[in-house]
Amino acid sequence: MSRPRILVAEDDGLLRRSLARALRSRFGEVDEVGDGAEAVRRLARAPRPFDVVVSDLRLPSADGFAVLAAARERDPRTRVLLLTAHGSVEAAVEAMRRGAADFVEKPAPLEQIEVRIARALEHAELLREVAHLRRERAEREPGPAIVGSSPAFREALDLAERVAPSSSSVLLLGETGTGKELLAGFIHARSRRRRGPFIKVNCAALPETLLESELFGHERGAFTGAERTRRGRFELADGGTLLLDEVADLSPATQARLLRVLQDGEFQRVGGTETLRVDVRILSATNRDLERDVAAGRFREDLFFRLNVIRIDLPPLRERPEDLLALADHFLAHFAAEVGRPLRGFTAAARERILAHRWPGNVRELRNAVERAVLLAEGEEIGPEDLLPGAPGSRQLLGAWRPVLPPGGISFEEAERGILLAALERTGFVQKDAAELLGISRRKLNYMVRRLGIRHPSWRRNRAPGPGGEAVPTPYPPGEPVPREGRPRPREESP
Repeated sequence: MSRPRILVAEDDGLLRRSLARALRSRFGEVDEVGDGAEAVRRLARAPRPFDVVVSDLRLPSADGFAVLAAARERDPRTRVLLLTAHGSVEAAVEAMRRGAADFVEKPAPLEQIEVRIARALEHAELLREVAHLRRERAEREPGPAIVGSSPAFREALDLAERVAPSSSSVLLLGETGTGKELLAGFIHARSRRRRGPFIKVNCAALPETLLESELFGHERGAFTGAERTRRGRFELADGGTLLLDEVADLSPATQARLLRVLQDGEFQRVGGTETLRVDVRILSATNRDLERDVAAGRFREDLFFRLNVIRIDLPPLRERPEDLLALADHFLAHFAAEVGRPLRGFTAAARERILAHRWPGNVRELRNAVERAVLLAEGEEIGPEDLLPGAPGSRQLLGAWRPVLPPGGISFEEAERGILLAALERTGFVQKDAAELLGISRRKLNYMVRRLGIRHPSWRRNRAPGPGGEAVPTPYPPGEPVPREGRPRPREESP
């Protein structure tokens, strides 16, 4: 192990200097600060993460919990010891809940603190060894398991393998559910950056203001709620690979900032003035026709050329029928092992149904269908009736889906609601998966959910403090205006 780095944050100058001197003589490199905000800045800007942070719980400018959060954000393996002269069981429990390695009540002998730091360093070394072993295993078995032998799919996979060792940008195109994210992981695992981080960001999942902070980070006080400096995905991906999923949904302003990073390798955090440099390989993915978006003025042509150095088109599942049964068997083995069910496989009729269906949701739809069948099948084999709810022989999986209208008709809004609920229920109310199942962006689905007043207990935005402080659902009634970006509507005071 290299000489460990320790940061001591303590506003009592005498104690800080004594502690730093004792730790320096035993362990090696020790930095010391007397202010919480300075400790947070030191953690964010240090050339490499500290191994151990020793911080007083009560500090000027920022308390020990802020120091703890900054240390864990920089590197979750950093061990943090909190010191306090006002010890309590509640404070100790809260410190451990937030990820502190230890909690020491002052005054404590230096020998006791040294013992606890030595124990924290041993744990940090174990974490490093585990990470090293995982990297070695990843090199022996690079990338996620990819199933497919059809000519169209093998062509895409062979191209991905050829370009993986380079640092060129790669644009992955294909319908929703064709495996673009999986192929991006495959490229990273076979690249020279495989020991670096592989960071993913969904460009359609966040509004523009939050997306810029997510990509580039922000400084403390840059906007309401920015209580501390936060590193963005570009900084986190330094030395590795960044996947920009749903890249076609970037706003014009974010496209301009992204172009500068690709050209110069530098950017500034939101609200900051310091120019940061990173070395990141960009992979991008979309199910839209970017060339058409460029022609329509919705996407910058110069950014398109930067992203489209290597283009890989993933074929839809209907164009690779040779892979259907192999994929179904792969998913069956995976989910059967996961839930501990000794299933023998699919019946002949079930295999015929798999081959007959067009699978508009592509590999993701097939995966979901097999997962559901593994959970619901009653026999030792999966039959055609297990693949989708319905009676045996149901033609739900065959041909295009056609709705059945009630005799009295139905409003289009109710039809929308029914389709949306069906997609959400099928995906366990995971909005990203439901959007992909319906072939729309997550942003559009999010808007429809709010407009139609659909809610679910797991969605935080549909929960608000009740009279006793508990969380209660707050729907958006149909027909009423939807607050911008899902913000709660101001309520009128009752007379």
